[in-house]
Amino acid sequence: MFGEKDYLSELFGLEPHDIRTYSPLTLAYIGDAAYEIVIRTILVRKANMQVNKLHRHAAGLVKAEKQSAMIEILEPLFTEEEKQIYKRGRNAKSYTKAKNASTIDYRRATGFEAVMGYLYLKGDYKRMIDLIRAGLGEV
Repeated sequence: MFGEKDYLSELFGLEPHDIRTYSPLTLAYIGDAAYEIVIRTILVRKANMQVNKLHRHAAGLVKAEKQSAMIEILEPLFTEEEKQIYKRGRNAKSYTKAKNASTIDYRRATGFEAVMGYLYLKGDYKRMIDLIRAGLGEV
């Protein structure tokens, strides 16, 4: 977990880092990508459709507004550790402005992505998938 080498670290010769020290925006950066790959995988496995249709559907699920709405469902399910990560991510000073989302949705989405990034880097993929499924109403 925190001090152990994982597959990618071994593959690329990276030293282990304590992910608890990562900035919330770094966690959100990783979480954004991890969440999107999970969503794309789910969509492809559900229905093998044209790529442009897949992209439109995925875009609707990864936008800040949707992630913000998922927080309503997920926040009560978060562990204490996840709540702390979420709050750090939500309250992080961002130097970018949301293009198509309110400031509140953007901040909540950043907190959501920070939790996803934390779980991904921690290697707790089951928890990550369980939360995504719950947030999408698939539990």
